[in-house]
This record gives sequence, C-alpha cells and structure tokens, in this order.
Amino acid sequence: MSGTTDQPEPTAQTEPQHPDAPHTDAPHPEHVAVPLLELRDPLPRVVDTPEALAATCAAVAAGTGPVAIDAERASGYRYSSRAYLIQLRRTGSGSHLIDPTAFDDLSPLQEAIGEAEWILHAATQDLPCLRAEGLHPHALFDTELAGRLLGHARVGLASIVEELLGRRLKKEHSAVDWSTRPLPEPWLVYAALDVEVLVELREVLARELVEQGKAEWAAQEFAALLDFEPNVREDPWRRTSGVHRLRGRRALAAVKLLWEARDGIAQRRDVTPSRVLPDSAITAAAASLPQDRSSLLTLKGFNGRGAERYATRWVEALQRTLSLEDDELPPRALRGDGPPVVRAWAERDPVAADRLHQAREEVTAISERLHVPAENLLTPDYLRRVLWSPPRTRDPEDLAVAVDGRLVELGARRWQRELIGPVMVKAILDADEAAARRHERHGSGPGTPRGGEEPPAEPTD
Repeated sequence: MSGTTDQPEPTAQTEPQHPDAPHTDAPHPEHVAVPLLELRDPLPRVVDTPEALAATCAAVAAGTGPVAIDAERASGYRYSSRAYLIQLRRTGSGSHLIDPTAFDDLSPLQEAIGEAEWILHAATQDLPCLRAEGLHPHALFDTELAGRLLGHARVGLASIVEELLGRRLKKEHSAVDWSTRPLPEPWLVYAALDVEVLVELREVLARELVEQGKAEWAAQEFAALLDFEPNVREDPWRRTSGVHRLRGRRALAAVKLLWEARDGIAQRRDVTPSRVLPDSAITAAAASLPQDRSSLLTLKGFNGRGAERYATRWVEALQRTLSLEDDELPPRALRGDGPPVVRAWAERDPVAADRLHQAREEVTAISERLHVPAENLLTPDYLRRVLWSPPRTRDPEDLAVAVDGRLVELGARRWQRELIGPVMVKAILDADEAAARRHERHGSGPGTPRGGEEPPAEPTD
C-alpha cells in the first residue's frame, strides 16, 4: 500500500482520544513507551520462482482462517499502478512475500486461497492491482473502513494498530520505489509488517462492530467492495496543477496537448508523468505559448533532463495549439450530468437549496450521534443528485419509495438508505411546505418549488 495510506504517524503521545473515551487516572500517554511491532518469524525470502510459488501456495492452502493481504506499488516512480510486491499472512502458514513481476499470473495462488476471506487495509487502494495479477476476493474485511464505521479518530494502519494493539509501526519506507530489484531487506521487513497483525486487528474491529451494532453495516460495505472499480475520470488533463489560473480556451488546449504528449512518453517509458515534465512547466508553457525550442527552455520547469530531451515534442504540441480552430478548443468546464455546484443552488433553485441545507444538517447530527463520518453515511454526490431533482410525487409513502429507488440506482447500500432516506424525504416535504407558505404570503416568485422537473446539465463540483 505504498504511497497511498498513512501520513507520517504520531506516537501514542499525540494520538487524540475518541470523544466518548471515559476519563481515567491512568498515566498520561506521553509517559507510556509504545513498543515497535516486530516480525514474530524470520523474514521470508521473496517468492520469485515457480518452485517457490508452488511451496507458498501449498502453505497458504494448508492454513486456516482469513488471509491478510497487501500490495506495494511504485507510486511516484512508475506510470503503471501494478503491484511490485504482494504480502500474505495466514494462520498456520506464516507470512509470504511474492514478486508478481516474476510470473505471468498468480492463478495458482488464487486457487490456494479459494473462498477464504481477505483482510485488507484500505481495500480500494489494492484491489485493482491485485485483480490485474489474477487475484480477486470472494469475501473481504477492510480494516480501514471498519475503523471509519466505528468512529476511530485516525484510521491509517499505523495509527489503528497503535491504538488497538499497542504496537508502533515504522512508516519510513512507505514512499520508496518498489520496482527496485533486488529489494533491500529493510524494505522487505517493512512490507512484511504490514500484514503481521492484520488478522488480530480484524478480530478486534469485528468485536467492536458487533458491540456498536454496526456489524451488518460493515458486511454490506464489504460486499459492495467486491465489485469495486476505480472511477475513470473524464478529461484527466484538467487535473493538471495550476490549470485553474489560466485564462482562455487556447491555454486550456495547450495544457491538453502537452499533457497528452507527456502521458504518451510516460506510459511508453513506464515512469510517472511528473518525472518527464512537471505540471508547473505545462501551465507555464500554456500561459505564454512559446513557438520555438530556445524560448521554451527559458520557461520555469523546462530545465530538467526530460523537459529538454523532449523539447521538440513540446514545441510541436504548442504549435498545434495555435493551429486549432475556435470550435476545436476545449470548453472552460465540463458539462456534467449532475447538479450545479452547491454555491449556485440558492440562486438557481432556492427550494432545492433549502432541501440540501436541512438534509446536510440532519446528516451531520446523525454522523455525530453514531460516530460515523458523514461521507460514509451516504456519498455526498448521491445526496446532491436526489435533492436537486427529487421525485415528483409528494405523497409521503410514495416519495419514500421513489427516493429509495433513486438511491438504489446510484449505489447506496441498504443501511445507508434506511438511515438517510427518511432524512431526504423530510427535507423535500419541509422545503416545499416552506416555499408554499412563502408563496401564499408574497405571491409567486423564485421561491416556488420546481416540483421535481429535470434541470439542464451544469458543470459539477
């Protein structure tokens, strides 16, 4: 899970207590030394031959219970998001470190794991790269997501291991280049420790879920993760740092063409795009549109080896920018299929703004009462979509059914719909009633509800 999880972790001295934690007269945490987590078994050798993989598969198949699994990618170094190391641990089989680059696929390992539950931390980070190696779970338990549902203040692996198991994880190798071969022993120790106590952590979190009455919520969340696919972002070049400061659609076209040229080079070389050309160089060139190599290389960001090596490519992209017709230039913003940005709601539709305001306040109250982050109670985009364009009916029972159906279509889980669906129904009815009262007092005007009509598409958040 390199480069995707914890920020530098505090020790127990600075770990905030849960707001409901009882007061005790125990010594202040700053006086308590938290021992480092260490491997209980010798560091296993990296599995990189068919014979070693066969032995690992036999050991994993002979183990019992769930399988702790993790993957390390070379984020920040490589273009691809493939796994460069896979770590497993299972009761009775010990830990295993597998080099997936040494094999065409890991289907023998998939067969050895069978239908055993996977334990992962932040499953969405690792499931895509594990699936690419032929590994996919039949059931899973996500320790990070469980921590969120339980209201733990910090849910990074190091934090939650320290809080619940009383051991401290070092994270000094979290951002290293895992495509390095051979992998240094300290890195391998770090990687093995990431699965060392996941089985024990799962047991503690599972008990807490039962105690808080959230076990079924977690089960629904984990089941939904089995089909997880990362979102494919439209126009990813718009994520270029600093693009929002550029003026004019031709400057956006320059960003697009430079970004695409850089992306092609990065993909071919399998290096992260920023190592070919930084974002700051792209936006600097888009702002001034230089048309020759010498002018280009005077700009900020064009002093690195990649910037100079591919200078001809950058100039070609910029020259093509100037040749584009106006109707070929990209729009300032994407027109999405969702509601407008929230700050525009009050002007565009005051009743919808009232609905959203009331629902958000109630969701926040539920979040605080249940100690579950608001975004885990319901994806904010789902809330906005339904409340901007609610079902037409205002019969309370029919409206409840219609809202639930809309949430099902969007992907909300049953426990989320049961908690937040009634909040949304009430917000729709209350906002319409308030608008009707205003209408009676002041006559028709911009506060009259739209009655669920479909709005035109607008740029989204």
